[in-house]
Amino acid sequence: MAQDIVPIELGLPQGDVVTLWAPRWREEGEDWEAFLGDEEDLYGFPDAAHLAAFVRTAQEHDLIDHPAWPVVPKLTVEELLPDEEHQYDLVGVPELAAQEPDTWTLDELAGIVAIVRSLADVCELDVVNEVLSAAEGFDVLDQGTLAFTGRDGERRWTELAETIVERWDEVLDAIDDVVAVPDVDEATLAVAAEELAKIQAEAEAAEDADEDADEEDAEAVDEDEDAEPEPVGFWGEVGIDPIKIVTDGAEHYTLRCYLDDEPIFLGSEGKIDVFPSARALGRYIASGEIGDNDLAEVSTWDDVVTKATDGSLEIEVGEENTYVLQGLADDLAEGPNSIDPTQLELAVELLRDAADWAGDKSVDEALAESESLGWLVSFVLSPDPTRLVPSPPFDAEVEAWQTLVNAFEDRLETH
Repeated sequence: MAQDIVPIELGLPQGDVVTLWAPRWREEGEDWEAFLGDEEDLYGFPDAAHLAAFVRTAQEHDLIDHPAWPVVPKLTVEELLPDEEHQYDLVGVPELAAQEPDTWTLDELAGIVAIVRSLADVCELDVVNEVLSAAEGFDVLDQGTLAFTGRDGERRWTELAETIVERWDEVLDAIDDVVAVPDVDEATLAVAAEELAKIQAEAEAAEDADEDADEEDAEAVDEDEDAEPEPVGFWGEVGIDPIKIVTDGAEHYTLRCYLDDEPIFLGSEGKIDVFPSARALGRYIASGEIGDNDLAEVSTWDDVVTKATDGSLEIEVGEENTYVLQGLADDLAEGPNSIDPTQLELAVELLRDAADWAGDKSVDEALAESESLGWLVSFVLSPDPTRLVPSPPFDAEVEAWQTLVNAFEDRLETH
C-alpha cells in the first residue's frame, strides 16, 4: 500500500534543512523507506522555497519511483513546510538529555531518535546505529516515563544521557556529512520564493492579530478576576473520572484518573474492574469488597469511598469520557470517509491509556505511523490536504485494530 511523502526539518550543525521523507511502505511484497536524495547524498534545502523549486523540476532522485511522487511536484510551498510534528532538532538533543525524563522530554527525544534511526538505515550510517545501540534507553523511549522510573529507570536515563554527552557529535557529524544541496532552477526558485515570502507575511500579520487578541483577553480577564469560579463538581475536585465503555453488545462503567499524566484505572495488575451500570459501580465502591486497587494510591480515593458509603455519590459520565468501540472495525473497513474522527480519537485514547497502565507497548507499536493501521489512524485524526488518501482494501488495518480491541476487552473484569 502506498504511503505518504512527508516534508521534514532537521536541525543540524550546518543549520536547519528541509527535505522529504517517505515512511515505510510496502510494494511488491517488500518494505521500503526513503528520503529525498540521490545515491549516497541526502538532499537538504535551506527553506521550503528551494525544496519546491527542486521537486517541480527534478527528473532524477531516489523518490522518483515512489507511488505518491506524482502528487509532490504539484504541492504549494505552504504544503511543503514541515509541520511541528515533523521538525527534529538534532542539535538540541544534549539539552534534552540534561533535563528530567518527563513526558514532554521523552516524547520529543523519541521522535528525534526514530527519525535518526531511519536516516541511519536508509543512508547506511553504521556509526549512528552503533551510538544508538550503546544505551538501552534509546530502545525504550516510546514507553514513556514508566521505563525511566525507579532504580532501573534512573540507571537507563543516566546511561542514555552519558552516551549522548560523549557520542552524540558522532551522530551529528555522520548525518551532516551526507547532506548535500543540489542546484535548483533559478526561475522556478524565484516563483517559489515569492510564495514563501507571502506565507511569511501572512503568518506575521496573523501573529500580530493574535497578540492584539491576547491583550484584549487579558483585559477581559482583569475585569472578571473577582468573579466567582464555576464549580467543578465532586469528580473534578477529586480528580477521578467515571467512564463508560461501549463494546459490541455491552456497556461497562468504571473509574480512571491521571497521576503525573499517567493513567490509573479502577483495578490492579492490568485488569480493569467494570460494571454493567453506574448504580452497580457505586454499590461496589460502597460495599467495602474492593481488594487490591490501584486507585487506592490516589490521595482522594477515600473521599470517593466516603460518599459511596453514605449514599451521596452520584455517578454521571460526560461525552468526553464515553468510549464507543462498537462499530469502529466496520467503519475502518470502509475507509477514512466512514470513520467518525471523534469516536476514533476517544477509542485510541482508551486503548493507549489501558495499555500504558498495564505496561504494555503493543498499542503504541501498532499505532506508530510506520505501521499501516497507525498511518490510517493518523490520516483520520490529523487531516492534511497534502497527504494521499489511504487506499483499500483495509483488511490488514481492521485485523490489527481488532487485535488491539480484543486485548483491551480481555483486560475487563466484569462484576
